[in-house]
Amino acid sequence: MRFVDSCKVKVVAGNGGNGAISFRREKYVPFGGPNGGDGGKGGDVIFQVDEGLGTLLDIQYAATLRAENGEHGQGSDCYGKGGKDLVIRVPQGTQVFDATSDEPLFDLTDADARVVVARGGKGGRGNMHFATPYDRAPRKAEPGEPGELRELRLELKVMADVGLLGFPNAGKSTFVAAVSRARPKIADYPFTTLIPHLGVVKVGEEASFVIADIPGLIPGASEGAGLGIRFLKHVERTRALLHLISIDPGEGRDPWADYLALRHELQAFDPELAARPEIIALSKADLPEVREAFPELKERFAAEGKPLLLVSAATGEGVNEVLRALWTHVGGEERRGRVRRKPRAEEKEGESP
Repeated sequence: MRFVDSCKVKVVAGNGGNGAISFRREKYVPFGGPNGGDGGKGGDVIFQVDEGLGTLLDIQYAATLRAENGEHGQGSDCYGKGGKDLVIRVPQGTQVFDATSDEPLFDLTDADARVVVARGGKGGRGNMHFATPYDRAPRKAEPGEPGELRELRLELKVMADVGLLGFPNAGKSTFVAAVSRARPKIADYPFTTLIPHLGVVKVGEEASFVIADIPGLIPGASEGAGLGIRFLKHVERTRALLHLISIDPGEGRDPWADYLALRHELQAFDPELAARPEIIALSKADLPEVREAFPELKERFAAEGKPLLLVSAATGEGVNEVLRALWTHVGGEERRGRVRRKPRAEEKEGESP
């Protein structure tokens, strides 16, 4: 299945039904009076979170999402039937923006969030409501109100506690596969991960947290280079970051330089994100050249106040130590989950997301 994390869609709520103009006509009832019923309310367009979804693919191919119109009123005091609501399932973590003004409308982070994104029109009143002592046979009724029409832009940001960052071929996918049941593609060439992968990591018997394998970053990612901003946004909801760095003799990579480059991209993309708690680990400890370089690298990182851990996803060495360090940052906090309707600018001014 294709991973789609951004799309535009038009939503149209149902129109309200028209009120009816009708009069009671029965034998031996010379003054029956008006009996035109009201029109039914138009259906709403509703977004509901479905935890089983992980992509906006279905919505991408729906050019217009349209709810049902309300029925018109009828005679004999009969009201029109209300239009059926259109309920659209969306993945948890979906943000809804106005496509014209780019104004944030909803942030669906709760597992059972349900919001009305376009309200149906109100039904018009029938002529039975307009009778007065001076006009006992009114020949007027109200038309139904049109339903809301909106152009929306949807953005999906994965819901994970820990974001896994690193340059291509740093061993991120291998690590996620080792600590969870996620099965991202693993190969001996860079850019094997093209979409975020989520894995549930068990800590002890009952505790767990969610880790997201973010596609490899390169210098300039915050400006759109490589996979760039498209996937950097997926770490915005995380509460802790795990930097995986390693030594690649073929490319002559410097782990310290790689770490600084990753920090630079985070700072350029979102300074608040760069301030999140982080764990740094040197991966591929099963390789002799990595193990030999670790003591010197550990001292270098320590001199900058950055503890460096050693881990091998292939052999399991150091994995539990990394997981325990991550749990200290994500285990004690209350899980986020609610429908937010605050503009992103206000959130950044001091309100926690």
